[in-house]
Amino acid sequence: MEAFAGILEGLAYALEPSTMVVMMIGLVGGIILGAIPGMTGSMGIILLLPLIYHLEFGAALVTLAAMFSGAMYGGSISAVLLRAPGHPSAAATILDGYPMAQKGEAGRALGLAVIASVFGGLVSGAALILVSPQLARVALEFRAPEFFALAIFGLTIIASATSKNTLKGLIVGFLGMLVATIGVDDIWGVNRFTFNTRFLMAGLSLLPVLVGLFAFSQIFVDLTKARRGEKVERQIIRNVIPSGRDLKRIILPMIVGAVLGTMIGIIPGAGGAIACFVAYDLIKRFHKNKDEWGTGVPEGIAAPESANNGTVGGALIPLLTLGIPGDAVTAVMLGALMLIGLRPGPMLFIEHLPVVQTLFAAFIVMQFLVLVLGLAGTKVWPRVLNTPKQILLPMIIIACFLGAYTLANNLNDAMTALLFGIIGYFMRKYDFPAPPMILGLILGPMAEQNLNRALLTHNDDWRFIFASPVSTAFILLSVLSVALPLLLKLRGQVRMGFANRENNE
Repeated sequence: MEAFAGILEGLAYALEPSTMVVMMIGLVGGIILGAIPGMTGSMGIILLLPLIYHLEFGAALVTLAAMFSGAMYGGSISAVLLRAPGHPSAAATILDGYPMAQKGEAGRALGLAVIASVFGGLVSGAALILVSPQLARVALEFRAPEFFALAIFGLTIIASATSKNTLKGLIVGFLGMLVATIGVDDIWGVNRFTFNTRFLMAGLSLLPVLVGLFAFSQIFVDLTKARRGEKVERQIIRNVIPSGRDLKRIILPMIVGAVLGTMIGIIPGAGGAIACFVAYDLIKRFHKNKDEWGTGVPEGIAAPESANNGTVGGALIPLLTLGIPGDAVTAVMLGALMLIGLRPGPMLFIEHLPVVQTLFAAFIVMQFLVLVLGLAGTKVWPRVLNTPKQILLPMIIIACFLGAYTLANNLNDAMTALLFGIIGYFMRKYDFPAPPMILGLILGPMAEQNLNRALLTHNDDWRFIFASPVSTAFILLSVLSVALPLLLKLRGQVRMGFANRENNE
């Protein structure tokens, strides 16, 4: 009853006019940026940072979650109309969404996408409310060895899951940990990599690094593209509200997609891109008319859309309870929350329980707002996709510079953002993922501090790692997360070698 009463109090705060305004800003901004290919939810959260500095914790967390939810749904708009997903998680929506639009049923495809997105969000929201408090209670028993092992697991899982090349992910993760050591050592008071400059003694601020790696790098990529973006073909958007027949066809795919998406979202590093294809493939496998798939069937839109939006609430569960992000967007969210003084983890449910309960209630509310915005804005969003980059990019550049500068009214922070933007551009060019670097910056100090605490309490005995079943499990999972992709790659090379040998014979 206490938990239910807390949710009701959170609902009252979520429905306050001021909270509703910032929620709408997050949702509308997320839908717009999610619909524009290349402008992902990560960039949206970066652009929100100057705003959330002036908000209360509850409103700030709600705004970030709204941006995440809006961007996840927005990816389906360009997937249906442009055959180019605005968000990687909408990749599977192209397979049937675009063919349906090509048949003159763009309104129908967009309507099915928003209904499935909202359903997936509601299911994952229920899981967020039910699972998070229980997991947080378990995490409250963690001590220094468990937190050290958890930090190592977070570093390895995101490094191996966000890049086609595990080695590149690990290199970037270690580079982030190296950057995190800049400044005065908290334990020994020694200057590390400061080069006798006062600016570096406090270390590099997280915000400029976030702005550089995720926002400026994307701007540089867009500026180097010679060709213009695709334009939306003019179509008559009608029949947006799904018919009773379509709703009947998509009920089961939505349920399966939402459950799969929530479960996959909870797994750190998995993300919506995996969930949408798993859901699409599973529903197609048991469909009576498999040959129709790829020609514009409602199930082919509903399954991936409910799955990728299901990952939103799922990804927030490890973020809030353990401080481990589930995907690239929540990795940026983790940095944003820490910048405003709200550190995710089990203590969040003790020190800031009303804030968490506000998020729980607001997360459900924002799904219904997505429904309204999605259905009412089907004639507006195609026009947004035709916004010239010559107008959009200068606005984003100005917002990024202001966001980096206003942290401490220091020009050095803006220059740091620009420097990491150049670094991020080359990382993108050579397929080095950015999220592991951010996690290295965040989880590196966490691993270092808890390692020192554990060694002090265990008399410098490294066997503390295996003293607890939880820490042992996290270490084994860390080894598995690194070794498994390498073993699978080696297995593929061996099979290819045998196949080539047989062909030569």
